[in-house]
Amino acid sequence: MKPRFFLSLCVFSLASLAGAQRLPQTVNPENYKLTLTPDLAKNTFDGDETIRVRLLQPASEIVLNSADIEIQDASITRGGESQKATATFDKQKEMVTLAVEKQLPAGPATVHIKYSGILNSEMRGFYIGKDDHGRKYAATQFEATDARRAFPSFDEPDFKATFDISVVADKGHTVVANTKVISDTPGPSEDKHTVTFATSPKMSSYLAAVVVGEFEYIEGSADGIPIRIYTTPGKKELGRFALESSQACLRYFDRYFGIKYPYGKLDLIGLPDFSAGAMENIGLITSREALLEVDDQHTSLGFRKAVGITVSHEIAHQWFGDLVTMKWWDDVWLNEGFATWMEGKPLDDWKPDWNAGLDEVNGDPILSTLGALNTDSLASTRSIQQPADTPDQIQELFDGIAYGKTAAVLRMVESYLGPENFRAGVNEYLKQHAYGNATADDFWVTLARVSKKPVDKIMTTFVKQPGMPMLSISSQCSGKSTTVAVKQQRYFYDRDAFQKGSDELWQIPICMKTSLSGSKGAEKCELLTKKEDKFTLAGCPAWVLVNGGGTGYYRSGYTPAAVQALAQNAENALTPTERIILVADTWAAVRVGQQPVGDFLTLSEGLQSERTGAVLALLFTDLNFIGKYVVTQNDQPSYQAWLRGMFGPIAREVGWEPKAGESDSQKSLRANLLLMLGGTANDPEALAEAQKLAEQELQHPGSVESALAGSAFGTAIQTGDAALYDKIMAGLKNAKTPEQYYLYFFALPGFRDPALLQRTLEYAISPDVRSQDSLGLIGAVMANAAGAKLAWDFVRSNWTEVEKAGGPFASASVVNNASNFCDAEMQDEVKEFFSAHKVAAAERTFRQTMERIHNCAEMKSQQSNQLATWLESRGGGVSSGSSVR
Repeated sequence: MKPRFFLSLCVFSLASLAGAQRLPQTVNPENYKLTLTPDLAKNTFDGDETIRVRLLQPASEIVLNSADIEIQDASITRGGESQKATATFDKQKEMVTLAVEKQLPAGPATVHIKYSGILNSEMRGFYIGKDDHGRKYAATQFEATDARRAFPSFDEPDFKATFDISVVADKGHTVVANTKVISDTPGPSEDKHTVTFATSPKMSSYLAAVVVGEFEYIEGSADGIPIRIYTTPGKKELGRFALESSQACLRYFDRYFGIKYPYGKLDLIGLPDFSAGAMENIGLITSREALLEVDDQHTSLGFRKAVGITVSHEIAHQWFGDLVTMKWWDDVWLNEGFATWMEGKPLDDWKPDWNAGLDEVNGDPILSTLGALNTDSLASTRSIQQPADTPDQIQELFDGIAYGKTAAVLRMVESYLGPENFRAGVNEYLKQHAYGNATADDFWVTLARVSKKPVDKIMTTFVKQPGMPMLSISSQCSGKSTTVAVKQQRYFYDRDAFQKGSDELWQIPICMKTSLSGSKGAEKCELLTKKEDKFTLAGCPAWVLVNGGGTGYYRSGYTPAAVQALAQNAENALTPTERIILVADTWAAVRVGQQPVGDFLTLSEGLQSERTGAVLALLFTDLNFIGKYVVTQNDQPSYQAWLRGMFGPIAREVGWEPKAGESDSQKSLRANLLLMLGGTANDPEALAEAQKLAEQELQHPGSVESALAGSAFGTAIQTGDAALYDKIMAGLKNAKTPEQYYLYFFALPGFRDPALLQRTLEYAISPDVRSQDSLGLIGAVMANAAGAKLAWDFVRSNWTEVEKAGGPFASASVVNNASNFCDAEMQDEVKEFFSAHKVAAAERTFRQTMERIHNCAEMKSQQSNQLATWLESRGGGVSSGSSVR
């Protein structure tokens, strides 16, 4: 499953899910024969199911998961004798007990149930949705614990079984499910038809899927596997890029894994109402429309990447998660982390100019390596492997740790073993556990055995304990060699916790690169297994980088002199990934007071010739943070002048007018420069250019290059008035593609006028906004310094409406967005409110929000004066401005 934070589409459910217990381990399901009859007009459905089971011991009752289902009739048959079963529900545990009078002996039996349920509006279980024209459809979303809302089931991942699914649908409605259609016959009434699907392979209940409604498709194939992209009527041509992506990814994974795609067909369907980003149901990937539909003639690189990554992630799951599934949700990282680790590989193969590897390090703010490091720097982070029993606890596991941290650790181990050794271990693991379930131990024991390296010991330290290490580095030259002293300790954003230290110990693959390495790459790779150790390198280099290749999941702390030496040589001697990590590590040292903020700005000056968009994007992020939270009002003009002096020359070189034949990365760089100069740096000419481009795009939609249009809107709205707001709203209502819609949609929360922001907040909870998007819009206003307090007051005053928005994958949005606050008073308000209005699926997120607010306020108090001193040393940051032509 891809939780999609793309385009601020963060969606989170605030509803408390009922507590749950594990099912008894006394019955194993073998096959579900399931007929679903949805009534889209009444938002209900009927079900008829026969479960073939095996009783492991004599019993007079069978316990299944069931929620929001009414059973009309139930019976259990054993050895030709059928007994009527009494159904007793436990709503809190989401279970139903089927009891019979005569004890059933161990062995095979069948359970037959007739029941009915509700097509809910919560985007979980079996739910109802509508397209842009009001046409209803029914779809399923079962991960993690919602198959039980569509059929009574053994709704735990370790209870794999085969499925025979049939659907009785309205005449004219399309029906898709996990497997191929084997029959489509009229009836049982004149206005119905019955679609029956082939028997599925063994799979967990959460991977079953059905969609019913008015859809159309385009099709292709890869390696003999038919692939279809389904959309609502009139949009199928927008699926062309997703089809190309699917074909490229399927071919790549077939080669990489050495196991051909095992499910006979692959369908992907874009749904207007969908809570997550996408879902890896076997043979039927469901997704938000925005993550499958692309107008390839007028689409930004960022949007195409989002589609490509989503498709790749979900297809990777067909092996990781579907073919081999974790035994229980505490090992969900075996699904999500693996798919996140794999998702960039086919894109690098298919679209090497996209530089997908750089996005893995610094792309998605939650799921990238740096996003995971940020979360893991909190005391309230969690270990990758985390106990979870209730649906609320399980839901909290779908976070940046399961996705981003796991992927980063896997990349580190892959680098340590070498790509082919790592691949051999992964493929052996898949072969051993195909169509079954596995644990963390199964994975790393296999990898250690195949590679003959201590992978099990390394993985244990990164998987079973929270946080990450920071390596403090010092080097001393003597004669013709250099001694590098490395000390590890757990890194915390909280400076008191960091300085106090802790007992954690990691086994860390480190690769040292020096100023003498040249094109050789890393000079020496070692395994750090102690709190402190020393390593010897040949020669006397000017600097030593301990994260050569940038694949290590740790932070590195250098002396100020070493940072200056690295800064002078970074653009020529370090790869883009290494430069990203150096920037991130220096910023991390500033966050805990190991280095003054001026050292970070000095490093930034050393990268003035940088033209790699991913490196500059990280610089911009950190410099925007400084401008938003650290710079005092008095120092703001000096800081803005310094920024104009830094980035004005780059903007002059790039220019605001796109050039024929230029790369997508150049377009992205131009867009980022417009945001930096027009927003944080307050450059008059950039502001004027943004306003001109925004007006052009509003008058002639699609006339401005997509990424640049987004930056133009993001800049122009900061000084925009009601007239501009009304134009954007009109454009929103007439948008022709998902990207165009969200271009306008997420411009609304960027205004600074409180009256306009209030309109946006009220619009967010109106019927005009899909539930999945409501909290993203509110969160964007909370992230706007001009709207933070206004949005917070709105959330508290409208909590009943806010609480209902988002769907089941939205567990922490409002709680998380409160972390944009940066003062003690707001921290107290957030604590008071969420202590009184507990969000059961966001307990850890709440603690993390408290930490983030505290850490931000602490940094602000520590670094603001140092920043003022540094700016004064630069002559107040006076600059001639950008003068971009």
